[in-house]
Amino acid sequence: MFKITMKFTQLRKNQIFVNSSWGITSQVFQSILLSLFFILIARHYATQVFANFIIATVLYQLLSAFSSLGLSQWFIREITGTENKEDLIYKFFKIQIYSGITFYLLNIILGFLLYDDKIIHVLTILLGINIVFDNLINAIKCINISEFKQEKTFIILSIDAFLKFVATCFLFVYPFSIITLCIILVIVRFVTLNLFLRIGLSGLINLKSLYKYKISLNYIKYLLVLNWPFIIMGGTSIINWRAAAIIISKALSSGDVANYEISYKIFSMVQLLPIVVATTFFPILINLFKDDKIKELSAFYKKVHRYYLLFGLLCFTFIYSFADFLIPILFGPDYAGTGIYTQLMFLTILVFPTAFLQANVLVAMKYERLDMWFNVVLMSINVIFCIVGAYFFKSLNVIIISIFLGFVVFHILQDVFLIKKSISSVRHVFEFYALSVFSIGSYFLLNKWVNSTLLFFAFWLVIFCLSIYINKSKGLFKFNVFLNRNNSKIESFK
Repeated sequence: MFKITMKFTQLRKNQIFVNSSWGITSQVFQSILLSLFFILIARHYATQVFANFIIATVLYQLLSAFSSLGLSQWFIREITGTENKEDLIYKFFKIQIYSGITFYLLNIILGFLLYDDKIIHVLTILLGINIVFDNLINAIKCINISEFKQEKTFIILSIDAFLKFVATCFLFVYPFSIITLCIILVIVRFVTLNLFLRIGLSGLINLKSLYKYKISLNYIKYLLVLNWPFIIMGGTSIINWRAAAIIISKALSSGDVANYEISYKIFSMVQLLPIVVATTFFPILINLFKDDKIKELSAFYKKVHRYYLLFGLLCFTFIYSFADFLIPILFGPDYAGTGIYTQLMFLTILVFPTAFLQANVLVAMKYERLDMWFNVVLMSINVIFCIVGAYFFKSLNVIIISIFLGFVVFHILQDVFLIKKSISSVRHVFEFYALSVFSIGSYFLLNKWVNSTLLFFAFWLVIFCLSIYINKSKGLFKFNVFLNRNNSKIESFK
C-alpha cells in the first residue's frame, strides 16, 4: 500500500501525467456533450436540413484549417527557445486575426460558388464567423501548450461544449429553425473566445497593445515563405476528411452526406483523445531532440507508440461490436444502416493515432517539410480515390475505404524515414503491422461464432492479462514511462 501511495504521489507531481489527465478527463466530458449535441440535431431536423447544416459546417471547418496557416506547431517550437516571447506572441496573434478575416470572406465566396441553396448560403455566412474566433482561440491554446497550462484550455472548451448542448436541448422545449440554431452557436463561440481572453491568457497580452501593434506585410510574407510546409500540413490534415464530405454532397445523396458525417463525428471525437495526449508529448519530443538525446527520444516514442496501438485496437473492436446496435438508438431509426459505414470508418483508427505521433516526431526533429510531402501524398490518394468512388462507383463504402488506404500509405512512409533515422526499427514496425493484422483478423473470425458483446470483453480480458504478464517478464510496458524514479533519462521529460 505504501508503494502504491508513493507512486500516486509521484504521478501527481509529474507534468506529463497532470497535463494528460486534465486533457483526457476534459475530452471525455466534451465528447459526451458534443455527441449529445450532434445527436439532438440529427434527431430533430429532417435529413435534408441536417445535410445542409453539415455542408455549411464542412466548408467552415475546411477554411478554418487553412486560416491558422499551420503555424501552431511552429509557434510552440519557436516560443520554447526565444528570449523575446512577448514580441513573438503579438506577431502570432496579429497574423491569426488578419488570416481569420481573409478566410472568412473566402468561405462566403466558396459557399455561393459551390451551392445554389439559399439556406446553405445563410448558414455559410453565419458559421463562417467562427473562423475568426477559432483563430484567436487557437493562438491562446498554443500559448497554454507551450507553458504546460492546458488545464485552462480544457476547462474553457468544456464550458463551450456544455453551452452548445444546452442550446440544442431547447429544440425539444421551443423548436426553432436551423438558422436560429446557428446564430446561437456563433454567440456561444463568442462567449468562449471572451473566456479565453480573460482566463486563458494569464495577462500575457494587453488587448489595447495588440490593437496598436504593427506588423509589416513583408514580415508576414517572410514568415509564410519560411514556414509554408506548416500551412500545407495544416490544410491537408483537414482536407483528408472534409473534402470527402464535399464530394459526397455533390455526387451522392443527402442520406449519404448524413451517414458519412455521423460516422466521421464519432471517429473525430474518439481521435481527439490521442491528440490531446500528444499536445503534452510534443514539447518533450522537442526538448529531447534539441538536447541531442536520440536514444531517449527513440525509447520514449516506442513506449508511447505501444499505448497508441492498444488505443486504436480498443476503439475499432468496440465500434465493430456495438455500432449496429448503438447508432439507431442514438440517432433514430432513419440511421439504422449507418453502422456499416462507421465500422469502415474506424479501420482508420488502427493507424491514425500512431501516424499522428510519428508526425509529431518528424516536426520535433525539424523535418516538417518532409512531413508536408507525406501529407500531400495522403491528400492526393484520398481525393483521387474519393472522386473515383463518388462518380464511378457511386459508393460511400469506396470513399471511406480510400481514406483508410491513404493513411496506411502515409504511415508506411513515416515508418521508413524513422527507421533510417534510428528512431524506429524494422522489428518495431513489423511488430506493429503484424499485431494489428493478427488481432483484427482474429476478431473478424471469432465474431462469426461468438456473440459480439461476449467477444469484446473476452478479447480485452486476454489482452489485459497478456499485458500484465509481459510487464512482469520483459518490462515492455513499464510504469516509469510517466514517472521519474532515479532515472536521469526521464528527468528531461518533465
